[in-house]
Amino acid sequence: MKKFLAFLFVAAMAVALVACGGSDSEEGQGEGGEESEALNPDKLVMGFVPSQDSGEIAETAQPLADKLGEVIGKEVEAKTMTSYSALVEALGNDTVHIGFLPAFGYVLADSKYEVEVLLKSERNGSATYVAQYLVRADSPVESLDDLEEHAGDMIWAYGDASSTSGYLFPASQLMSKFELESTTALQEEFFAGTMKSGGHDNSAVAVLEGQADIATTFDDVRDTMLEDYPSIKEDLKVIGTTEEIPNDTVTVPASLDDELTKEIQDAFLSFNDDEEMIKIMNEVYNWDAIIKAESSDYDVVRETYNNLGGDIPLD
Repeated sequence: MKKFLAFLFVAAMAVALVACGGSDSEEGQGEGGEESEALNPDKLVMGFVPSQDSGEIAETAQPLADKLGEVIGKEVEAKTMTSYSALVEALGNDTVHIGFLPAFGYVLADSKYEVEVLLKSERNGSATYVAQYLVRADSPVESLDDLEEHAGDMIWAYGDASSTSGYLFPASQLMSKFELESTTALQEEFFAGTMKSGGHDNSAVAVLEGQADIATTFDDVRDTMLEDYPSIKEDLKVIGTTEEIPNDTVTVPASLDDELTKEIQDAFLSFNDDEEMIKIMNEVYNWDAIIKAESSDYDVVRETYNNLGGDIPLD
């Protein structure tokens, strides 16, 4: 089990620690019993990680940042981050003030730093979603049960080890179903190998093009790819899904001024009555509405992570 921790925190986050200045991550957190002054910068940075392979997310999100800035009376910059790990580190060292984090990213940030989840997305009237398993339409694998026979010849594509739907929930489900003791066994013994694609749509494309045999993505990534891959729903089939996962979040550093934090939360909630802003939220991350979130909403994610060898207390 400990190999999972080494894999996740060393491999997935070591680069982010260097890139984001991990050595300064304790600054402003009131170490040594000293209370730090509340953070209230003139300019706010809003961090995103593309859930799909798109170099245009910052341009797409900037109108959202502009509108938020207009409502709260501050300049807001939309910044594309290299990975969820990098965004976690940036929230931890106060270089990003508003983070769009998936459920697992939030749980990691909350376990390592003082952060506060303000909001979560709603899609199709639901505050939860599932991860799905994709294979080619001509694959002999028709269900998760079939993996016991075929996985040894299959390459598994997933976007990011910090992805809730791309990695955490599928890994936990497969380890439980097939009684595997570690993610190392899952990746190197159960499957023939793995491919870290960098995005949900990249994982689907890897299966389409034969670079991988199975992909784990959010449900249903194929809908977002129809313009570029019109036959993708005929070319790829879903062989299973995970349990329900709480939707992604808007998370801020706990060091942020309380009044400013409330203004940010209220501003986002006001976008529910603004058709143009909801359209932008949908273009950025497929959000249909914005609702309040509590830390305890993500206990199922903490439990799933702990099942893989983690040690995060429930809220």
